[in-house]
Amino acid sequence: MDALIAVAVLATIALVIGVLQRPLGDYIAWVVTSPRDLRVERGVYRLIGVDPASGQTWRAYLRGVLLFSVAGVLLVYLLQRTQQWLPYALGLPAVPEGLAFNTAVSFVTNTNWQSYSPEVTVGYTVQLAGLVVQNFLSAAVGIAVAVALVRGFAARRSATIGNFWVDLVRILGRLLLPGALLAALLLLLGGVVQNFTGFTEVTGVAGDPATIPGGPVASQEAIKLLGTNGGGFFNANSAHPFENPTPWTSLAEIILLLAIPFSLPRAFGRIVGDTRQGTAILAAMATLFLVCTSALVAFELAGQGTAPELAGGALEGKEQRFGVVLSAIFGSSTTLTSTGAVNAMHDSFTALGGMVTMLNMMLGELAPGGVGSGLYGMLVVAVIAVFVAGLLVGRTPEYLGKKIGPREVKLASLYILVTPVLVLVGTALSFALPGVRDDVASTSVWNPGAHGMSEVLYAFTSAANNNGSAFAGLTANTPWLNTALGVAMLLGRFVPIVLVLALAGSLARQDVVPATAGTLPTHRPMFVGLLVGVVVIVAALTFFPVLALGSLAEGL
Repeated sequence: MDALIAVAVLATIALVIGVLQRPLGDYIAWVVTSPRDLRVERGVYRLIGVDPASGQTWRAYLRGVLLFSVAGVLLVYLLQRTQQWLPYALGLPAVPEGLAFNTAVSFVTNTNWQSYSPEVTVGYTVQLAGLVVQNFLSAAVGIAVAVALVRGFAARRSATIGNFWVDLVRILGRLLLPGALLAALLLLLGGVVQNFTGFTEVTGVAGDPATIPGGPVASQEAIKLLGTNGGGFFNANSAHPFENPTPWTSLAEIILLLAIPFSLPRAFGRIVGDTRQGTAILAAMATLFLVCTSALVAFELAGQGTAPELAGGALEGKEQRFGVVLSAIFGSSTTLTSTGAVNAMHDSFTALGGMVTMLNMMLGELAPGGVGSGLYGMLVVAVIAVFVAGLLVGRTPEYLGKKIGPREVKLASLYILVTPVLVLVGTALSFALPGVRDDVASTSVWNPGAHGMSEVLYAFTSAANNNGSAFAGLTANTPWLNTALGVAMLLGRFVPIVLVLALAGSLARQDVVPATAGTLPTHRPMFVGLLVGVVVIVAALTFFPVLALGSLAEGL
């Protein structure tokens, strides 16, 4: 019965996303390529002193991304440190320095890692003016970078890859704001709360006093999902009934977080003038999504482990209203995107199920990945794939008519090395540095042994991939983890962006070469299989040894 429910849920998701991705992808392509600016957009350009008709080199585009993001970090940090003087602070004190730094970096990098309980740490002004605003802005930055890379493939002998400020304004005003408004209305209909009531004191059914927090939840929940952010208004995130009341809202939230990432390949195909190329990217993403999600559902339904077998199912850490199937599919969807939202505690998944959630992120979050980051990550892998094909079968290393030379391969290779280095070095230092190791073992890790190893590995995997979910048994609000995870989030977000924009600039300068008999067709099933194979092999070779020390050892 559970297997049939899983098939029905996955079929529903596939049907809705399949219907949605084409019009939404076409709309996104129009948003970023339309020659006409709206009147309100022209007003914004005059206000910030931007000429919308002028293009930017990749270096100028990168400067815009970095300066804008640095300003975001400083603003969110300042809001947290001055919280006690802000309206709607709910009587909460200023957020401590280390935690404020970690949180500011987290939301600006689209990670939304939370080392705190939001409802008792930050007031409504910080939530709305700081965290929710960055949910919009960080998502828009990710899409803008992806669009810049797509322009690099589409351009011919061009020194520019678009204008960051124009892309940012259009994506915010034409896509994310109206999309989040519709999503918030849908969630309100489902019972997600939206108020400014603060804390309400009530008496429970047993006669004991209790405190119920309220807040403007639906507005934050909408962009948290649509922008693949993931930061919850409450500590329990999407397991909290005020954020995710019913099974159908849980299904709706899965669809919301998958909608834009699965639609971007269609936009890519439209912009480069060959929708078959977008379909190939979409097919690779969908294949990985189906395999990984099916594996996680199977492991959770099997309930392997002493406690699940005695209980008759792996229900620890899962909400009864969602059950095993919806919890597993939600967990897979959030870790295959850069969404840190959870409707069940991944720390309580079976050992092999928890391993799949980590592996989803270790694949690079490409199936379909975060808004923007999933597409540009998969396109970087496509560059590696055509180069590998050239080595194996003697095909000319070209992709979409652009020669893949030494510069392009170096940039792509560095891109795929960034996250593994951050994950493995961060995890290693946590257990190798004497003072740090003692603090991690005594304060952060509550479950010693293989599972404790997995908790720390999951944290750095989540931070470096800008995901934000966590194995709930880890106490991360310590000086070491606040700092180390903050650095991992910064480098995991912006070093790949530097490399992607450099690649976009290199490709834009080239002319399109005509296809020949030696050109590898990149729109056929063979290339889709090659693309999936490169993703799996790179992740397997990189992360298998460390997984063998943690989740795999625990599961076996």
